[in-house]
Amino acid sequence: MRLQYPYKVSGLITFGSVSMSLRVKDCMSKDVVTVDCDISAFAASKIMLDKNVDYLIVLEKAQPVGIVTERDLVLKIMAKGENPSKTKISKCMSTPIVTVDPDATIEEAIKTMAKHEIRRLPIVRGAIVYGVFTSQDLARNFSRCEDKLIRESIFSFWKKF
Repeated sequence: MRLQYPYKVSGLITFGSVSMSLRVKDCMSKDVVTVDCDISAFAASKIMLDKNVDYLIVLEKAQPVGIVTERDLVLKIMAKGENPSKTKISKCMSTPIVTVDPDATIEEAIKTMAKHEIRRLPIVRGAIVYGVFTSQDLARNFSRCEDKLIRESIFSFWKKF
């Protein structure tokens, strides 16, 4: 029996040899550290050190409003001679926060990251942060991406950095 494209196999829609079921929720980092937008840059950097992370999701009234990275702290606070103890993290966070839904495909995530030139993509539905999809997650799961077009998207993303 010859199968027509697309065809259904075990509940998954398949196009040729490409399974369309690989979603960011399957590959994202689930350990997310959040902070309130009113803490100081110094306090945020201490949290990064204590938790061994290089970014924090910034919340305001329990809603994700931004992301701050080590690079943000260095370039927007330290290099400008700001006092990190007196500067709120909201001054150096990247906002508005760029996110995708947990059910977004890897390809959608890659395109979003490339479009906005970011390496960390929070995975959010409603006001709930489910995880963060990073360039490291992408590299770790590269072999699972069977589709040539997805691999080409990944290569074009990495060229930007």
